[in-house]
Amino acid sequence: MRANLIANVALTDEIAKRRTFGIISHPDAGKTTLTEKLLLFGGAIQKAGAVKSSKITDHARSDFMEIEKQRGISVATSVMGFNYRGKKINLLDTPGHQDFAEDTYRTLTAVDSVIMVIDCVKGVEIQTEKLMEVCRRRDTPVLVFINKLDREGRDPYDLLDEIEGKLNIRVHPLSWPIGMGKRFKGVYSLYERALHLFEGSKLTLSEGYKIADIHNEELVSLIGDNEAAQLREDVAFIDGIYGALDEEAYRRGEVAPVFFGSAVNNFGVRELLDCFLDIAPPPIPRETESRLVHPEEKGFSGFVFKIHANMDPRHRNRIAFVRVCSGTFTRKKPYLHTRLNKEFKFANATAFMAQDKEVIDVAYPGDIVGLYDTGNLKIGDTLAERELGLYKGIPSFSPEIFKEVINLDAMKSKQLDKGLKQLMDEGVAQLFTYELGSRRVVGTVGALQFEVIKYRLEHEYGAKCNFAPQKIYKACWIESPDKKKLNAFVDSKYRHIARDKDGKLVFMAESKSWLQMVEENFPEINFHFISEF
Repeated sequence: MRANLIANVALTDEIAKRRTFGIISHPDAGKTTLTEKLLLFGGAIQKAGAVKSSKITDHARSDFMEIEKQRGISVATSVMGFNYRGKKINLLDTPGHQDFAEDTYRTLTAVDSVIMVIDCVKGVEIQTEKLMEVCRRRDTPVLVFINKLDREGRDPYDLLDEIEGKLNIRVHPLSWPIGMGKRFKGVYSLYERALHLFEGSKLTLSEGYKIADIHNEELVSLIGDNEAAQLREDVAFIDGIYGALDEEAYRRGEVAPVFFGSAVNNFGVRELLDCFLDIAPPPIPRETESRLVHPEEKGFSGFVFKIHANMDPRHRNRIAFVRVCSGTFTRKKPYLHTRLNKEFKFANATAFMAQDKEVIDVAYPGDIVGLYDTGNLKIGDTLAERELGLYKGIPSFSPEIFKEVINLDAMKSKQLDKGLKQLMDEGVAQLFTYELGSRRVVGTVGALQFEVIKYRLEHEYGAKCNFAPQKIYKACWIESPDKKKLNAFVDSKYRHIARDKDGKLVFMAESKSWLQMVEENFPEINFHFISEF
């Protein structure tokens, strides 16, 4: 009895220490640079360096795939863990490029909150709006970092209005800029009631000068008459409009706290991180098909949200990323694979600092565990200590671009098949195999994904292929309560019927008008643009 009580207290303490979040943004807003600076504060890396700095040859820590290094973009989610102020931080850096949005959507199912980076020059961009829709679907708490204050950007009030208007969420500024671009002198922290002065373009961890009372005459000597008067006016206005932050509204996803800063100069990052630790939620309960699972429950459970093959090109390994949802994960202990109804043991459980891995013996709710796998796990799978319904899955969305796979070397057909299967298991793209002729069509949300697939097939599997464009508007997953009518539909549209990698029936519609006509002519068939229905 006493041992169980001690174990429960220990689990509760570990849960309270965890903060698991993702960083999201439109491309080039500074997301990967911010990630790097957060790692600096956690001691996970020792050197500050701008991603694009010509003086520093190291690539951003989180961009470990060769193609990412060549193009300077993130095309796969990186998982990084570090400790800061007595908390265990699990940070998931996501692809900013819209062509890899599905990987980001899946990653957002594994986090408890997000930090959204917005460029102060460009404001809210299209990809930012799409990402916010995914967050809103799950009521994920969002904290906003308005970046690049060292450049001439938009008026702060205009940026706040745009965030509220385009992202459909109330904002609450917790810091305020003093000038911008060449006139940028620092920020006033409304959360700490402290002044932080900008010290110029130095890649340092300097906290700057602080002054708690903006009505102190010393403020004038620090930033000047005009700036002091403007800051006092701004703070009075903001306090009057916004008042104190409603932390519960933030945790419900209704209010987005906003910080201003410059990630490349490491300015405003510490204030962001400190506030985040104070207000962001620890691991939250999660829905399965059967019930709501709380992190404090004794039995371990978790789900696979990402699979990555060949993280180390020297060893053809395949790692499944598992979000721990409840209980304590213990290495070498048998766990039930819910979909296969079979128990598995995992001797090599790892934690990540980008591409660096270390073996761990235990993990707690909120942690991300890497499990070496030979092909038994796929995205959406649930592992549990005892019988438990699947965690509500990670859906696939109908792709935007479709191309047929053309094998360029018949002698490497097996390698091509293996590569396609593993890359599809990772969720890089979707594969549809036609019932007629077994033609294989890859569907993606962006053209750049085809380049990644070709590169990885050649360099990781030794298989070469081309992609032939297809005239396809949408891939629609189909089902019907009347099996006879479903079979009749499949027979009548046989040339346009395919199966996804899980064997689900898919109708490949060639145009929007044709799809509408087919839907009208076959009202007993249900057409879905998302695989989870």
